[in-house]
Amino acid sequence: MAELQAVLARIEAFAGSVPAFAVPPLVLVLTVAAGLFAHWLTFRLALRWAEGRTGAWSSMVRKARRPMRLAFVLAALVLVMPRVRLPFVWNETIQHGALIVLIILVGWTVVLLTDHFGERAVRRFRIDTDDNLAARKYVTQVRVLRRAVNIIVVIATIGAVLLTFESVQRYGVSLFASAGAAGLILGLAARPVLANLIAGIQIAVTQPIRIEDVVIVEGEWGWIEEIFSTYVVVRLWDWRRMVVPLSYFIEEPFQNWTRETASILGAVHWHVDYTVPVDRVREKMTELVENSPYWDGQAVVLQVTDTDKDTMTLRGLMSSRTAPQSWDMRCEIREKLLAWLQAEYPEALPRLRGELRLQNDAHTGAREASA
Repeated sequence: MAELQAVLARIEAFAGSVPAFAVPPLVLVLTVAAGLFAHWLTFRLALRWAEGRTGAWSSMVRKARRPMRLAFVLAALVLVMPRVRLPFVWNETIQHGALIVLIILVGWTVVLLTDHFGERAVRRFRIDTDDNLAARKYVTQVRVLRRAVNIIVVIATIGAVLLTFESVQRYGVSLFASAGAAGLILGLAARPVLANLIAGIQIAVTQPIRIEDVVIVEGEWGWIEEIFSTYVVVRLWDWRRMVVPLSYFIEEPFQNWTRETASILGAVHWHVDYTVPVDRVREKMTELVENSPYWDGQAVVLQVTDTDKDTMTLRGLMSSRTAPQSWDMRCEIREKLLAWLQAEYPEALPRLRGELRLQNDAHTGAREASA
């Protein structure tokens, strides 16, 4: 007790030695420090409670740690400011700053909550399986809409912060009143952002592309790796990445091989001689396809699709669960059937025909006779 009284006496002595003009700033600094300390203590206990838990509340506690730091400081200032005598300029400045902090806090919280619930919404969907059409639809919608909401929230937050300044308010009023060249310039400058934002919402709703869709864009074959707010990353077959504006998939034609289903037909062509037994080749190709691990059991057919003066063209069609598996199966069947033809019917491979004729040349015979 005596030690506590001694500490209080020292604090009173220190407070008495502080000049009057330095008291308000010192109180503000101590208030901010007290708010930060209260935040640290509260979340230390909350994180200890959330340790090892995976529920929604524990996840929200972890996500809310950063924005709530501003909330604690703002709450401390609200409690202490009415009891501190400050010059009018200081008071107005601090109130303006507190309003800005509050707006940023609200916007930041909305962004974090959007990301949090978006991540939880797609957690139970897997897109690393073969039959993942429903999962890719849902994941694409959630991710694109989440990024669109975040952009709208950020723009609205910045606009709300700027509107707290009187000069910006006057400029905005004059801009809307004139509705002239300045508004036109701002509209043209914001057109790319707005176009991609609207394209993102269209893609989320209509879904011409989805995450992990197999597409052909600008003659390149690949997968949709990620859909961002302004562009799409396409992972090409050779591990390159093609970055395409989001509006491209609304305005330009492209191929989507997995629009409704991941299954796809693959074609293999052979050029063979006319003497090849087509029925025997058809039986062998069917046997090879049925034994392939890439076949999905739906379609297999061999047809003569073309002929010319030297060869005929055999086309084999076979179905697979995914486009990469279709490519692997086409290479496998092409190699195995070619090896079988070389072993069983080597004369059925393409050959160049020619004709030799012996011509009785009268001039030649005359020269031989004279000799």
